[in-house]
Amino acid sequence: MVNRRIRQESKVLLVIYLINWLLWFLLVTLLVVSRGGSFSGGVNQFFELLDYSTFLFGLHLSFGLIYLLFLVVRYFYRVGRRLGLRPMLRQLTFRLFVPLGLITGIYSTLVWANGRENFKPTLGPETLNLSLEVKNLFQGDQKQRGMTVFGWREVNDSAIDNLVAHHVEWLALVPYIYQEDPQTKEVYQREQYDTFSARDSIFIRYINHLHKRDIKVHLKPHLWMRDGWRSEIEMPDQNTWESWFDSYENYVLHYARLAQETNTELFCIGTELHTAVVNRPERWRSLITKVRQIYDGPLTYAANWYEEYEDVKFWDQLDFIGVQAYFPLSDKPNPDLNTIKQGWIPHLEKLEQISQQYAKPILFTEVGYKSEASSTVKPWEWEHALSRLTRKKSDETQHLAFQAIFDDIWDKPWFAGMYIWQWDVRSKPENAAKDLDFSPRFKAAAHTISKGYSQPSY
Repeated sequence: MVNRRIRQESKVLLVIYLINWLLWFLLVTLLVVSRGGSFSGGVNQFFELLDYSTFLFGLHLSFGLIYLLFLVVRYFYRVGRRLGLRPMLRQLTFRLFVPLGLITGIYSTLVWANGRENFKPTLGPETLNLSLEVKNLFQGDQKQRGMTVFGWREVNDSAIDNLVAHHVEWLALVPYIYQEDPQTKEVYQREQYDTFSARDSIFIRYINHLHKRDIKVHLKPHLWMRDGWRSEIEMPDQNTWESWFDSYENYVLHYARLAQETNTELFCIGTELHTAVVNRPERWRSLITKVRQIYDGPLTYAANWYEEYEDVKFWDQLDFIGVQAYFPLSDKPNPDLNTIKQGWIPHLEKLEQISQQYAKPILFTEVGYKSEASSTVKPWEWEHALSRLTRKKSDETQHLAFQAIFDDIWDKPWFAGMYIWQWDVRSKPENAAKDLDFSPRFKAAAHTISKGYSQPSY
């Protein structure tokens, strides 16, 4: 009897496991097809994702949740057959609904308590560009009014309208390059580099459509790792460094061709690759030379704010000194505007010095703040799953952080503009009151940015 039950349970597990795989396979394949790819491309994408532990973890987590749901349904079904409907409903209520209700109630109470904020924004719709036509203030002051956008799968004129209304004139588009971890000897290699794939065609459509709307584009490839951080890539010897750089260079030159093909206005050759910058400075100079032979627009590199932008030795070959500007600006949560401005002083002195040293303008390739009270303490920290339970919401802090930039940095002659991280087009007004993430959409900071971007800098 026991062996029979074990065999039956094993069959159930196997069926659920296979169904879960089939669902993930269909999800990935249909997603690729919906973005302009082929069915075979979707199949290849699914099997390529199996090399990443994060994807496998999500796949098996979903299997565990589906199996748990199956066990719950089966248990109460058996109770109903054995004892009848009323006892089953009673057990369902006290063993499932009441505990879930208590957990939901406690969670909602904590979220409500952390989301309370006594802040009344002073800016509103009067800051918006309701003509929905780009004013092209860049032509007058050469300031890049930029935004990094997430959440759109295809060209979305409604989302573009919303960005133009907030005086955004430049968008950073981010194609991802993949590598397993900092010790992997090369980045993931694609089959061809001299032709554009279905995934590339998505970016081409984005760029061409944005140009039709008079929005300029910054193409900014990111190296994304399954584990670890791209700033800490480490190779055992110089030959391995050369091999790694060869694989990375293939991607950069490929995207440089895409940038040239689409008349992209700015191209970034790398993002936060500190150890690679320190170990192979001559390869970066060679790469820049090769990119210049393909792409005739301006170039930058996006250096991390912490112990990197000062170490880059090839700024003289680029057009902008790019900085991922997540500088810590306060020691405590809920700083006032003056505290934030004081926090900028030592960083601005160093930025101005390096701008003068290389005679190049500074471009904030990323700058952003979460809408929570401690966002100026460690601006680089991402929101985690329990943030709403442990962090205090503060739209005011996010608003003040951007206000400080427009008050004390925006008009500086060495400052070329910024790309705000990040605008999520999936945001909804009803969720903004509880959202602690970087996206300023539907928050006070959106109007702060709109007003700041609307003002010419001369």
